[in-house]
Amino acid sequence: MVLRLRRGKFGSRLLLKLAGIFAIVGLLPGLVIYTVSWQFASRSIESWFDVRVAGALDAGLALGRSTLESLQSDLAAKAEVAAARLAEPPGVIGPLALERLREQFGALEVSVVASSGQPLVSAVASGTGAAGAAGAGGLGSRERPPPALLRQARSGGPASQIEGLEDDAAGARIRLLVPVPNNAISLNAAEARYLHVVQPLPRALTSNALAVQAAYSEYQQRALARDALRRMYIGTLTLALVLAVFGAVLLAIVLGNQLTRPLILLAEGVREVAAGNLSARPVFASSDELGGLTRSFADMTQQVADARTQVQRGVDQLESARTRLQTILDNLSAGVILFTREGLIDTVNPGATRILRQPLQAYAGRPMQEVPELAPFADAVTQRFQNLVAGSEPGEREQWQDSFELRASQPGAITLLARGAMLPGDARLLVFDDITEVVSAQRAQAWAEVARRLAHEIKNPLTPIQLSAERLQHKLASKLEGADQVMLVRGVGVIVDQVEAMKQLVNEFRDYARLPSAQLHPLALNGLALDVASLYGQAQEQGQLTLSLGSDLPDILGDAAQLRQVIHNLVQNALDAVSSREAPQVVLATEAVRGEADGAVTAVRLSVVDNGPGFDEQVLRRAFEPYVTTKPRGTGLGLAVVKKIADEHRARVRLRNRHEGDVPDAPVTGARVSISFFALAQSPARDAPLRPT
Repeated sequence: MVLRLRRGKFGSRLLLKLAGIFAIVGLLPGLVIYTVSWQFASRSIESWFDVRVAGALDAGLALGRSTLESLQSDLAAKAEVAAARLAEPPGVIGPLALERLREQFGALEVSVVASSGQPLVSAVASGTGAAGAAGAGGLGSRERPPPALLRQARSGGPASQIEGLEDDAAGARIRLLVPVPNNAISLNAAEARYLHVVQPLPRALTSNALAVQAAYSEYQQRALARDALRRMYIGTLTLALVLAVFGAVLLAIVLGNQLTRPLILLAEGVREVAAGNLSARPVFASSDELGGLTRSFADMTQQVADARTQVQRGVDQLESARTRLQTILDNLSAGVILFTREGLIDTVNPGATRILRQPLQAYAGRPMQEVPELAPFADAVTQRFQNLVAGSEPGEREQWQDSFELRASQPGAITLLARGAMLPGDARLLVFDDITEVVSAQRAQAWAEVARRLAHEIKNPLTPIQLSAERLQHKLASKLEGADQVMLVRGVGVIVDQVEAMKQLVNEFRDYARLPSAQLHPLALNGLALDVASLYGQAQEQGQLTLSLGSDLPDILGDAAQLRQVIHNLVQNALDAVSSREAPQVVLATEAVRGEADGAVTAVRLSVVDNGPGFDEQVLRRAFEPYVTTKPRGTGLGLAVVKKIADEHRARVRLRNRHEGDVPDAPVTGARVSISFFALAQSPARDAPLRPT
């Protein structure tokens, strides 16, 4: 369990908790039993060693000792009396006297021994030895008294000891030494003699004494081992309790594994689900509630996985639709701005940035009033939305449409056609288009109508006026003299000149209003450029006009007469622009435009580049509108005619100023006018709208 906990194996804490619960369940009853058993064992052991039992054993032992001592004293008294009798009269003690003493004492042996312990005369009971003879030459004792007993006897008085109690109750006896008085009158002191008596102890007495002594010894041994016995019993109880608790824990682990397996499966499944893994969950093979719980969890996980799959599919579809919508917005030429309900910029497409010429995406989350130069436009749009919200009626479409002109007093003014709509959640959608070119085209169309009407109304009376003036001069010139004649000639000349000017203006109006449809045929643009350049031989000789014609250009579909007029108009305008320069330079160039993917030719471009003063900003903004010119005597129809012819050829005309180092804010070093022809002779779709917007 410790290893499982250290390894962080899932379910270890649950298994540990179950094991702890089982251990507590086994420990609490075990502690009760342990306490009762401990008290019982302690009291039982104490009862075994009761004070009264110990006192009784001590009393019995003392009684036995006193009895033995009484026997010793009685025998010693009798022996002293007998020793005194043997000393009267002085002489040699005979065996018969000792035999009588033996029989009188009921002793096993009665003898007289010297001070060294050597028997002098002895009498031994039958079965233990033969009767002794008189004198020193008689039979000796069976055994000599112990030296310790002899030393005690020499000190004076009787000396006795009990022998044989340790070996056998039948061999117990009392050994006694009593000095024999010396009554002889002699100058030389005689050797001391001692009466040696060996008397057996009664068998019943010795048996009881031995029993009491054995019981007392055993009691003393057990009394000394009482604490060890108590510790042994308590240790046995403790070991039994520990083994019981260990068995409970072991049983808890074994049974807990069976109980916690479905819970661990369920917990692991919950953890995997929380981590986002909704794969199939294992099911605990059991028919009880835990098995049903794991099966229900597996079913729930499968349902959640299916739901997440459906949600993910929906999110993918939504993301795909959002990506498709974003792609559409990014590729729309119209500008789209989405505002929040608070009027803050939320979403901006590239078209809005291109049309308004401001980094609107950088102002996301801020009002459009903070964008430079767009505050009036933002205020107007906000007012339109407020009017829409305040004035809309039930069932009315919640949208508005209006036109706005931005930077009207500045170069590069643009005209916007804006449409606003309310979205769910009070969000606001603004869609707008740059209709500057549309307005310019409408103006051109209006001027064409005006030109047609003026040409019709003015052309008819011009010839009669010129003829009438010339007739007046012819009739009156010969009749007038001096100053009158000069005034007449001068007046008629003025009338004729102005009529010619009016005719030229009317012809240009006519050409602009009634420009014939282009007849498109395969045409080599380089050859057409050479034809027009040949009309400016002097400019080429002076180095004012140079050619830079591309090689291997495909033929275009065009009208030679109209394109010749276009090239002539552009070259002449360029030469007029550089006329005041010290080193005038005009370049007429052609080149092929190739695609980035395969390098195939997609268009042919004609360019006229000069080093003149460039176009004025007002002219650049409305260069292709009629009567927009900076020339003192120009009509302003040249570039308008060029634009109209280019439209007929489905080509694109671009005008721009050239700057030093190609830096936009650097000084202007000239102008560039280019026409890109997309209708090529080898193109299969001649009638397709090839001119890009």
